[in-house]
Amino acid sequence: MFPELRTQNLLLREIRKDDQAKIYEGLSHPDVIAYYGVSYASFDATSEQMDWYKNLMETGSGIWWAICSSDGTAFYGACGFNNLSAIHKKAELGFWLLPKYWGKGIVAEAVKESMVYAFERLGLHRVEAYVETENENSKRALEKLGFQKEGVMRDVEMKNGRFISLAIYARLEK
Repeated sequence: MFPELRTQNLLLREIRKDDQAKIYEGLSHPDVIAYYGVSYASFDATSEQMDWYKNLMETGSGIWWAICSSDGTAFYGACGFNNLSAIHKKAELGFWLLPKYWGKGIVAEAVKESMVYAFERLGLHRVEAYVETENENSKRALEKLGFQKEGVMRDVEMKNGRFISLAIYARLEK
């Protein structure tokens, strides 16, 4: 059974097939994908992302939640963990929100709850996050959530025909 998480204002639930339109809306939006490693040019292509979310649970390599209003009526975005390693007790954190919900504390609230799950239920010791060096909003959010910047991997990936650098952040179980 998929673990739903609740906070005062949010429901983090399983990503469902009927979320595909909202996921396409987010992962095709220029402001979201400006600093996000995944994007889709069509609704149909977004089925690849839907399969990826489902595959994480099936393989034990991660878990991602739909971030919704507490009553489940509004879809805000998604967050979760991938590249989960039970041996090394670590995973990679990712998150994105539809732009109309930016600046409302939603990421902070969702990530705080998912981090409790990571440390208490998944038994992780370390959670990592890779952020494009130009993404000031995500870097600030991670720092507020207790992540520490460990360094920068220079020119580590290609995006839109140019090299980008990624800052690595991590938070350890206390």
